[in-house]
Amino acid sequence: MTNTGGAHMSYDPPTMSPDTALTPGASPQPRPPQRSSAWIVALMAAALFVGAIFGAGTTILMEEPAATVISEPAIAEQPTPSEPAIPAEQTIPGPGSFDPAAVGAAVIPSVVAVEVGTTQDGRFLQTGSGSGVAFDTTHIITNHHVVDGASAVQVVLSDGRVYQAEVVGSDPITDVAVLSVAVPDLSPIPLGSTKNLIVGVPAIAVGSPLGLEGGPSLSVGVISGLGREVQTNPDVILYGMIQTDAPITNGSSGGALVDRNGALIGITTAVGASELGIEGIGFATPVEIVERVANDIIETGSASHSLLGILGSTFYEAIDDEGVAPVGVTVEEVTAGSAASAAGIGAGQVITAAGGVSVRTMDELITVLRLYAAGDTITLDFVDADSITLQLGGR
Repeated sequence: MTNTGGAHMSYDPPTMSPDTALTPGASPQPRPPQRSSAWIVALMAAALFVGAIFGAGTTILMEEPAATVISEPAIAEQPTPSEPAIPAEQTIPGPGSFDPAAVGAAVIPSVVAVEVGTTQDGRFLQTGSGSGVAFDTTHIITNHHVVDGASAVQVVLSDGRVYQAEVVGSDPITDVAVLSVAVPDLSPIPLGSTKNLIVGVPAIAVGSPLGLEGGPSLSVGVISGLGREVQTNPDVILYGMIQTDAPITNGSSGGALVDRNGALIGITTAVGASELGIEGIGFATPVEIVERVANDIIETGSASHSLLGILGSTFYEAIDDEGVAPVGVTVEEVTAGSAASAAGIGAGQVITAAGGVSVRTMDELITVLRLYAAGDTITLDFVDADSITLQLGGR
């Protein structure tokens, strides 16, 4: 434990290395696993993005996409007379009313299947599929990894209609992409908020698993975690992710995670897996990040990301019971010429809030920064120092 001045004490766990915040898209320095090494996070491009499901050379007509044959499910055993039957209607515990059927009726028209592939002689050759959500009357949100590398994209509405789509732009840093479609009656989903989310409240996932025909599928669960850091590959870390136990399966990449009122709170993006397989937890990109990035892409064709210009690490403070608690972000280094440098931020200062939002860890600071674009203004609060308002850099 090292004295950093005044009554504040810093504590660096012996296995932790500083995280990087030169840009919200930068990957932190790798840290030793906090859990069993068997745990991994599987990007839906592998786990939730349905890959080539048709044999080589098979042609899929745009007017009539070929059907996918899925093996029939096993027939469940009927309960014996001594076992109580499962009630026909079940509700999810929690405050207020909750009607999954009503939520489904409202949300399903806003969710589409996103089919990707190539074209040959005017015919669409499908190589994979994911999901998408109507953002406004002409744009659909999906994941970057769903459309990455695709030369042709089409969307299938909940009623079976098929339309060609164009990729407006795609952002690998947040795994968000935007499609443009000419659909006369596209039904935008209402946008919600993650601000007041708490663990245990109901959550519904709506997507197009396995590329099945017949419209989107709905699954019910709860919010099982908040503010998760999800590493989807060695170069990409997603911050502030929503965790849910609502079942999310292959093909649900880019689908909707909604609250009890049917408002979008996230875009389903990744699942947790171990050596034994999928472990029943999924992750969604928060709607606030999705909305900012989608608006950037619609306006300019690409997403901009703020750059503060520091190298930092989580700051731990000694507490009365002889433990330590995370209370902010220690500025380890400041990049010359950066926004932080121009604002006079120096090494050793401890950031405790950004944009009016408390930040106790490096992950939380990066999550807040991802809500800001290059050129936006933000106010930072510090331990034992005045607040500073600065204009963020970017790339």
